[in-house]
Amino acid sequence: MDAFYASIEQRDHPEYRGKPLAVGRAKERGVVAAASYEARRYGVRSAMSSMKALKRCPELIFVPGRHEHYKAISSEIHSIFHEYTDIIEPLALDEAFLDVTENKKGIPFAVDIARAIRQEIRERLHLIASAGVSYNKFLAKIASDYRKPDGLYVIHPNKAADFIARLPIEAFWGIGKVTAKQMHSLGIHNGAQLRMCSPEFLARNFGKAGQQYYNFSRGIDLRIVEPVRIRKSVGCENTFEKDLTTQTALIIELWHIADELIRRLDRTRFYGHTLTLKIKFNDFTQTTHSISVSHQLRTMQEILPLAKQLLHDLQLADYKIRLMGLTVSNPLSLPTNTPVQLTLDF
Repeated sequence: MDAFYASIEQRDHPEYRGKPLAVGRAKERGVVAAASYEARRYGVRSAMSSMKALKRCPELIFVPGRHEHYKAISSEIHSIFHEYTDIIEPLALDEAFLDVTENKKGIPFAVDIARAIRQEIRERLHLIASAGVSYNKFLAKIASDYRKPDGLYVIHPNKAADFIARLPIEAFWGIGKVTAKQMHSLGIHNGAQLRMCSPEFLARNFGKAGQQYYNFSRGIDLRIVEPVRIRKSVGCENTFEKDLTTQTALIIELWHIADELIRRLDRTRFYGHTLTLKIKFNDFTQTTHSISVSHQLRTMQEILPLAKQLLHDLQLADYKIRLMGLTVSNPLSLPTNTPVQLTLDF
């Protein structure tokens, strides 16, 4: 979906249409959760601090997020997806992979399914969606972002190699700013240059991800569409209005975060054996520390003492903490999924 949260707010509130809008809080510690395309013209982006966003666009309108409402609309979109295929892998509320190799309506071409789904979303929900069509996840994901907003792009197998060769390295799925900068230092700026690198060279410089980059440069991605996504962790975190500077304040906030974590564990029925504490300081540097136990982590009596131990082990001194979070991971076992073939990404 295109600017999903912001588009919903503009749909539901006509007075916001055509104006720069951000979903989030216009506070010192606020963060932009989503930005309308009008706001993006000023350089406002999701995950940007609210204060920085306001500097770039002083007339920016902030509206509070309505997560449950967005989830309900996402469910409506998925209902449309299910009219065509049940092989759907959600990436987020506003994005999913669809395998339409065999579809319920017998439509022979994936691009026609993409057109039909986009039209259904527009007519029923009055929202716009972009679609990417190709023969694997890597290319479909890139195609879905290629002509936003309200776009449809197809990468045919016989044109994939040339398309990838011209693709800037920053546009590769899974390559962030840090990795892109490292690649630039190695003389890799596009897909053609990445394709010239040997597996050994990429592994030496990028570890296990090197093999994936080697495959992506050749249009190879064997990952399947997983209709049931495997939950591997449950966590929560809190950004504080003011930096925490005392041990007492940290312990109080740790209790609140642990309490919310337990509610999420109960709601998702997820129980793991590893607890991770995340700390972000006021200079935006961060650290994490984990501990694993033999029993499942379910209750405050099990989680809070471990969280306090992790905090103690960090031996913080002269700190100013802006964010703290807890995550439970490492479930005893994970289910397996049946392999399927990917052809469509929204």
